[in-house]
Amino acid sequence: MPSNGLALGPKLSYLAQRARRIDIGAVIERAKEVRHEHGKPVPTVIADMLWQAARKDVAFQDYVDFDFAILTPEERATFMTHPVSAQLAQRFSQPEGRRIFEDKVAFNERFADFMNRAWMVVTKDNADEVRAFVEEQATVIAKVPVSHMGLGVRRYHAKEVSDWTDFHRRLLESDEILLEEVIAQHADLSAVCPGTVNTTRITAFYDGADVHVLAVAQKFGRGEVSDQMSYGGFYTMLDPDSGHAMSAGYDSHSNVHETHPDTGFRIADFQLPGFDEAIALIDRAARVVPEVQYAGWDIVSTEKGPVLVEGNWGAGVYENKPSVSGVRTGHKPRYRAAIGF
Repeated sequence: MPSNGLALGPKLSYLAQRARRIDIGAVIERAKEVRHEHGKPVPTVIADMLWQAARKDVAFQDYVDFDFAILTPEERATFMTHPVSAQLAQRFSQPEGRRIFEDKVAFNERFADFMNRAWMVVTKDNADEVRAFVEEQATVIAKVPVSHMGLGVRRYHAKEVSDWTDFHRRLLESDEILLEEVIAQHADLSAVCPGTVNTTRITAFYDGADVHVLAVAQKFGRGEVSDQMSYGGFYTMLDPDSGHAMSAGYDSHSNVHETHPDTGFRIADFQLPGFDEAIALIDRAARVVPEVQYAGWDIVSTEKGPVLVEGNWGAGVYENKPSVSGVRTGHKPRYRAAIGF
Protein backbone atom coordinates (compact mmCIF):
# COMPACT_ATOMS: atom_id res chain seq x y z
CA MET A 1 0.00 0.00 0.00
CA PRO A 2 1.44 3.46 -0.90
CA SER A 3 2.52 5.58 2.06
CA ASN A 4 -0.34 8.00 1.50
CA GLY A 5 -2.99 5.31 1.23
CA LEU A 6 -3.79 6.26 -2.36
CA ALA A 7 -4.17 3.93 -5.32
CA LEU A 8 -0.88 2.57 -6.65
CA GLY A 9 -1.74 3.00 -10.35
CA PRO A 10 -2.23 6.80 -10.32
CA LYS A 11 0.80 7.19 -8.07
CA LEU A 12 3.08 5.31 -10.48
CA SER A 13 1.68 7.23 -13.44
CA TYR A 14 2.34 10.52 -11.65
CA LEU A 15 5.89 9.51 -10.74
CA ALA A 16 6.58 8.45 -14.33
CA GLN A 17 5.44 11.84 -15.59
CA ARG A 18 7.57 13.60 -12.99
CA ALA A 19 10.62 11.53 -13.96
CA ARG A 20 10.23 12.50 -17.61
CA ARG A 21 9.98 16.18 -16.72
CA ILE A 22 12.68 16.36 -14.06
CA ASP A 23 15.01 19.34 -14.41
CA ILE A 24 18.25 18.56 -12.60
CA GLY A 25 19.37 22.17 -12.83
CA ALA A 26 16.22 23.31 -11.06
CA VAL A 27 16.71 20.67 -8.37
CA ILE A 28 20.25 21.93 -7.74
CA GLU A 29 19.02 25.53 -7.50
CA ARG A 30 16.37 24.53 -4.97
CA ALA A 31 19.02 22.64 -2.97
CA LYS A 32 21.13 25.80 -2.93
CA GLU A 33 18.13 27.70 -1.53
CA VAL A 34 17.91 25.15 1.27
CA ARG A 35 21.63 25.50 1.97
CA HIS A 36 21.22 29.28 2.16
CA GLU A 37 18.23 29.06 4.51
CA HIS A 38 19.21 26.15 6.72
CA GLY A 39 22.93 25.48 6.18
CA LYS A 40 22.45 21.97 4.80
CA PRO A 41 25.02 20.58 2.30
CA VAL A 42 23.75 20.64 -1.29
CA PRO A 43 24.53 16.96 -2.09
CA THR A 44 22.72 15.82 1.05
CA VAL A 45 19.70 17.96 0.21
CA ILE A 46 19.56 16.72 -3.38
CA ALA A 47 19.62 13.10 -2.26
CA ASP A 48 16.93 13.75 0.34
CA MET A 49 14.76 15.68 -2.10
CA LEU A 50 14.90 12.86 -4.65
CA TRP A 51 14.11 10.25 -1.98
CA GLN A 52 11.18 12.28 -0.65
CA ALA A 53 9.83 12.78 -4.17
CA ALA A 54 10.03 9.09 -5.06
CA ARG A 55 8.88 7.58 -1.79
CA LYS A 56 6.81 10.21 0.01
CA ASP A 57 5.09 12.21 -2.77
CA VAL A 58 6.90 15.43 -1.89
CA ALA A 59 7.38 17.92 -4.74
CA PHE A 60 10.76 19.62 -4.88
CA GLN A 61 9.18 23.03 -4.23
CA ASP A 62 7.20 21.58 -1.32
CA TYR A 63 10.49 20.42 0.19
CA VAL A 64 11.79 24.00 0.03
CA ASP A 65 8.61 25.85 0.97
CA PHE A 66 7.70 23.69 3.95
CA ASP A 67 11.25 23.52 5.38
CA PHE A 68 11.54 19.74 5.16
CA ALA A 69 15.29 20.04 5.71
CA ILE A 70 14.72 20.91 9.38
CA LEU A 71 11.81 18.56 10.10
CA THR A 72 11.81 15.06 11.54
CA PRO A 73 10.25 12.21 9.52
CA GLU A 74 7.24 12.31 11.83
CA GLU A 75 6.77 16.04 11.31
CA ARG A 76 7.17 15.75 7.54
CA ALA A 77 4.42 13.14 7.45
CA THR A 78 1.88 15.72 8.69
CA PHE A 79 2.33 18.05 5.71
CA MET A 80 0.12 18.00 2.64
CA THR A 81 2.02 18.09 -0.65
CA HIS A 82 1.14 18.95 -4.23
CA PRO A 83 1.54 15.39 -5.57
CA VAL A 84 -0.86 14.04 -2.93
CA SER A 85 -3.29 16.87 -3.61
CA ALA A 86 -3.13 16.19 -7.35
CA GLN A 87 -3.99 12.53 -6.77
CA LEU A 88 -6.92 13.48 -4.56
CA ALA A 89 -8.16 15.95 -7.18
CA GLN A 90 -8.15 13.26 -9.85
CA ARG A 91 -9.83 10.73 -7.59
CA PHE A 92 -12.58 13.00 -6.28
CA SER A 93 -13.69 14.85 -9.40
CA GLN A 94 -15.45 13.93 -12.61
CA PRO A 95 -14.80 15.46 -16.06
CA GLU A 96 -18.24 17.10 -16.24
CA GLY A 97 -17.59 18.87 -12.96
CA ARG A 98 -14.06 19.88 -13.86
CA ARG A 99 -15.29 21.61 -17.02
CA ILE A 100 -17.45 23.95 -14.94
CA PHE A 101 -14.55 24.85 -12.65
CA GLU A 102 -12.09 25.33 -15.51
CA ASP A 103 -14.26 27.83 -17.41
CA LYS A 104 -14.84 31.05 -15.45
CA VAL A 105 -17.96 31.91 -17.46
CA ALA A 106 -19.48 28.49 -16.83
CA PHE A 107 -18.50 28.79 -13.18
CA ASN A 108 -20.18 32.20 -12.80
CA GLU A 109 -23.31 30.85 -14.44
CA ARG A 110 -23.53 27.83 -12.14
CA PHE A 111 -22.61 29.77 -8.99
CA ALA A 112 -24.48 32.99 -9.79
CA ASP A 113 -26.20 32.97 -6.40
CA PHE A 114 -22.82 33.22 -4.68
CA MET A 115 -21.23 35.95 -6.83
CA ASN A 116 -22.98 39.00 -5.32
CA ARG A 117 -21.56 41.27 -7.99
CA ALA A 118 -22.39 42.35 -11.53
CA TRP A 119 -20.76 40.59 -14.46
CA MET A 120 -21.22 40.12 -18.19
CA VAL A 121 -19.77 38.24 -21.17
CA VAL A 122 -18.30 40.07 -24.14
CA THR A 123 -19.60 38.90 -27.53
CA LYS A 124 -18.93 40.11 -31.04
CA ASP A 125 -22.19 42.07 -31.22
CA ASN A 126 -22.54 43.71 -27.79
CA ALA A 127 -20.10 46.64 -27.96
CA ASP A 128 -22.76 49.09 -26.72
CA GLU A 129 -23.57 46.87 -23.74
CA VAL A 130 -19.88 46.60 -22.90
CA ARG A 131 -19.48 50.36 -22.91
CA ALA A 132 -22.56 50.83 -20.72
CA PHE A 133 -21.35 48.22 -18.25
CA VAL A 134 -17.82 49.60 -17.97
CA GLU A 135 -19.01 53.20 -17.66
CA GLU A 136 -21.50 52.22 -14.98
CA GLN A 137 -18.86 50.36 -12.99
CA ALA A 138 -16.07 52.91 -13.66
CA THR A 139 -13.51 50.13 -13.10
CA VAL A 140 -13.90 46.49 -14.14
CA ILE A 141 -11.95 43.27 -13.93
CA ALA A 142 -11.51 41.46 -17.26
CA LYS A 143 -10.74 37.73 -17.22
CA VAL A 144 -9.74 35.11 -19.74
CA PRO A 145 -12.21 32.23 -19.16
CA VAL A 146 -9.57 29.51 -18.97
CA SER A 147 -6.41 30.51 -17.13
CA HIS A 148 -4.37 29.61 -14.04
CA MET A 149 -2.33 31.20 -11.24
CA GLY A 150 -4.13 34.53 -11.57
CA LEU A 151 -2.88 35.05 -15.11
CA GLY A 152 -5.24 36.37 -17.77
CA VAL A 153 -6.70 38.96 -15.37
CA ARG A 154 -6.62 42.68 -16.07
CA ARG A 155 -8.11 45.85 -14.59
CA TYR A 156 -9.64 48.52 -16.83
CA HIS A 157 -10.80 52.05 -15.99
CA ALA A 158 -13.58 53.66 -18.03
CA LYS A 159 -11.92 57.08 -17.87
CA GLU A 160 -8.90 55.68 -19.70
CA VAL A 161 -10.89 54.35 -22.68
CA SER A 162 -11.01 56.81 -25.58
CA ASP A 163 -12.17 54.48 -28.38
CA TRP A 164 -14.90 52.08 -27.25
CA THR A 165 -15.05 50.22 -30.55
CA ASP A 166 -11.34 49.50 -30.33
CA PHE A 167 -11.68 48.55 -26.64
CA HIS A 168 -14.39 46.02 -27.47
CA ARG A 169 -12.29 44.58 -30.29
CA ARG A 170 -9.23 44.22 -28.08
CA LEU A 171 -11.21 42.41 -25.40
CA LEU A 172 -12.33 39.84 -27.97
CA GLU A 173 -8.87 39.47 -29.51
CA SER A 174 -7.25 38.89 -26.10
CA ASP A 175 -10.08 36.55 -25.03
CA GLU A 176 -10.79 38.79 -22.02
CA ILE A 177 -14.49 38.16 -22.42
CA LEU A 178 -15.58 37.97 -18.78
CA LEU A 179 -16.09 41.39 -17.22
CA GLU A 180 -16.82 41.72 -13.52
CA GLU A 181 -17.60 44.42 -11.03
CA VAL A 182 -14.69 45.13 -8.69
CA ILE A 183 -15.36 43.59 -5.29
CA ALA A 184 -15.49 46.10 -2.44
CA GLN A 185 -13.56 44.18 0.21
CA HIS A 186 -13.99 44.53 3.96
CA ALA A 187 -12.19 47.42 5.65
CA ASP A 188 -10.08 44.94 7.64
CA LEU A 189 -8.66 43.59 4.37
CA SER A 190 -8.09 47.07 2.97
CA ALA A 191 -6.16 47.92 6.13
CA VAL A 192 -3.60 45.31 5.07
CA CYS A 193 -3.56 45.97 1.32
CA PRO A 194 -6.04 48.47 -0.15
CA GLY A 195 -4.91 48.24 -3.77
CA THR A 196 -5.68 44.54 -4.32
CA VAL A 197 -8.79 42.50 -3.59
CA ASN A 198 -7.29 40.03 -1.11
CA THR A 199 -8.76 36.53 -1.35
CA THR A 200 -9.08 33.71 1.16
CA ARG A 201 -8.43 30.16 -0.07
CA ILE A 202 -10.62 27.62 1.73
CA THR A 203 -9.79 24.03 0.81
CA ALA A 204 -12.70 21.72 1.51
CA PHE A 205 -13.99 18.21 0.90
CA TYR A 206 -17.64 17.24 0.37
CA ASP A 207 -18.26 13.64 1.38
CA GLY A 208 -21.82 13.54 0.04
CA ALA A 209 -23.33 14.57 3.34
CA ASP A 210 -21.00 17.03 5.07
CA VAL A 211 -18.49 19.64 3.95
CA HIS A 212 -15.14 19.45 5.77
CA VAL A 213 -12.81 22.46 5.91
CA LEU A 214 -9.26 21.16 5.45
CA ALA A 215 -7.10 24.29 5.35
CA VAL A 216 -7.53 28.06 5.13
CA ALA A 217 -4.95 30.46 3.66
CA GLN A 218 -5.15 34.23 3.45
CA LYS A 219 -3.53 35.76 0.38
CA PHE A 220 -2.37 39.37 0.25
CA GLY A 221 -1.47 41.37 -2.84
CA ARG A 222 0.90 44.23 -3.53
CA GLY A 223 -1.51 46.63 -5.21
CA GLU A 224 -1.75 44.66 -8.45
CA VAL A 225 -4.90 43.23 -10.04
CA SER A 226 -4.28 39.82 -8.43
CA ASP A 227 -2.93 38.62 -5.09
CA GLN A 228 -1.19 35.59 -6.64
CA MET A 229 2.58 35.13 -6.21
CA SER A 230 3.02 35.80 -9.93
CA TYR A 231 1.92 39.37 -9.10
CA GLY A 232 4.12 39.70 -6.02
CA GLY A 233 1.59 38.36 -3.54
CA PHE A 234 2.16 36.18 -0.48
CA TYR A 235 0.08 34.29 2.07
CA THR A 236 -0.27 33.17 5.64
CA MET A 237 -2.19 30.21 7.02
CA LEU A 238 -5.28 30.91 9.08
CA ASP A 239 -6.41 28.73 11.95
CA PRO A 240 -9.13 26.63 10.24
CA ASP A 241 -11.31 26.85 13.35
CA SER A 242 -11.02 30.58 14.09
CA GLY A 243 -9.78 32.38 10.98
CA HIS A 244 -6.85 34.03 12.79
CA ALA A 245 -3.41 34.25 11.18
CA MET A 246 -0.97 31.61 12.36
CA SER A 247 2.20 33.54 11.50
CA ALA A 248 3.86 36.17 9.37
CA GLY A 249 3.44 35.96 5.58
CA TYR A 250 5.66 34.16 3.08
CA ASP A 251 5.89 33.03 -0.53
CA SER A 252 7.75 30.51 -2.69
CA HIS A 253 10.63 32.90 -3.35
CA SER A 254 12.11 32.89 0.17
CA ASN A 255 10.43 36.20 1.05
CA VAL A 256 9.08 36.56 4.58
CA HIS A 257 6.77 39.43 5.52
CA GLU A 258 6.37 40.14 9.22
CA THR A 259 4.45 43.22 8.12
CA HIS A 260 2.87 44.11 4.80
CA PRO A 261 5.55 45.93 2.77
CA ASP A 262 3.14 48.68 1.67
CA THR A 263 1.06 49.36 4.78
CA GLY A 264 3.11 48.07 7.70
CA PHE A 265 0.24 45.91 8.96
CA ARG A 266 1.52 43.05 11.17
CA ILE A 267 0.39 39.91 9.34
CA ALA A 268 0.29 37.68 12.44
CA ASP A 269 -2.37 40.02 13.91
CA PHE A 270 -4.82 39.45 11.05
CA GLN A 271 -8.28 38.07 11.77
CA LEU A 272 -10.52 37.27 8.81
CA PRO A 273 -13.72 39.27 9.25
CA GLY A 274 -16.89 37.22 8.93
CA PHE A 275 -15.02 33.92 9.22
CA ASP A 276 -18.07 31.91 10.26
CA GLU A 277 -20.08 33.35 7.36
CA ALA A 278 -17.27 32.44 4.94
CA ILE A 279 -17.29 28.83 6.15
CA ALA A 280 -21.08 28.74 5.82
CA LEU A 281 -20.81 30.02 2.25
CA ILE A 282 -18.42 27.23 1.32
CA ASP A 283 -20.65 24.70 3.03
CA ARG A 284 -23.39 25.67 0.57
CA ALA A 285 -21.21 26.18 -2.51
CA ALA A 286 -19.40 22.84 -2.17
CA ARG A 287 -22.72 21.02 -2.66
CA VAL A 288 -23.64 22.69 -5.95
CA VAL A 289 -21.44 20.52 -8.20
CA PRO A 290 -21.18 17.17 -6.39
CA GLU A 291 -19.03 15.83 -9.25
CA VAL A 292 -16.19 17.86 -7.66
CA GLN A 293 -15.83 16.81 -4.04
CA TYR A 294 -12.36 18.20 -3.34
CA ALA A 295 -11.74 21.83 -4.23
CA GLY A 296 -9.99 25.05 -3.29
CA TRP A 297 -12.47 27.93 -3.00
CA ASP A 298 -11.48 31.59 -3.20
CA ILE A 299 -13.72 34.02 -1.36
CA VAL A 300 -13.50 37.68 -0.37
CA SER A 301 -14.92 39.08 2.85
CA THR A 302 -16.96 42.27 2.36
CA GLU A 303 -18.95 44.53 4.66
CA LYS A 304 -22.09 42.74 3.41
CA GLY A 305 -20.72 39.23 3.86
CA PRO A 306 -18.44 36.89 1.89
CA VAL A 307 -18.57 36.59 -1.90
CA LEU A 308 -17.32 33.74 -4.04
CA VAL A 309 -14.54 34.50 -6.54
CA GLU A 310 -13.81 31.08 -8.02
CA GLY A 311 -13.35 27.39 -7.33
CA ASN A 312 -10.36 25.23 -8.25
CA TRP A 313 -10.84 21.49 -8.69
CA GLY A 314 -7.05 21.20 -8.65
CA ALA A 315 -6.95 22.63 -5.15
CA GLY A 316 -3.20 23.10 -4.83
CA VAL A 317 -1.58 23.24 -1.39
CA TYR A 318 -1.09 26.00 1.14
CA GLU A 319 0.78 25.01 4.29
CA ASN A 320 2.61 26.26 7.35
CA LYS A 321 6.24 27.30 6.96
CA PRO A 322 7.93 26.09 10.15
CA SER A 323 10.88 28.49 10.07
CA VAL A 324 8.41 31.40 9.98
CA SER A 325 5.47 30.15 12.03
CA GLY A 326 7.23 27.93 14.54
CA VAL A 327 4.51 25.38 13.74
CA ARG A 328 6.25 22.15 12.76
CA THR A 329 3.14 20.22 11.75
CA GLY A 330 0.90 20.51 8.71
CA HIS A 331 -2.72 19.90 7.78
CA LYS A 332 -2.57 16.33 6.45
CA PRO A 333 -4.25 14.86 9.56
CA ARG A 334 -7.32 16.99 8.81
CA TYR A 335 -7.29 15.77 5.20
CA ARG A 336 -6.99 12.16 6.27
CA ALA A 337 -9.75 12.44 8.85
CA ALA A 338 -12.16 13.94 6.31
CA ILE A 339 -11.25 11.99 3.18
CA GLY A 340 -10.05 8.70 4.63
CA PHE A 341 -6.93 8.06 2.55
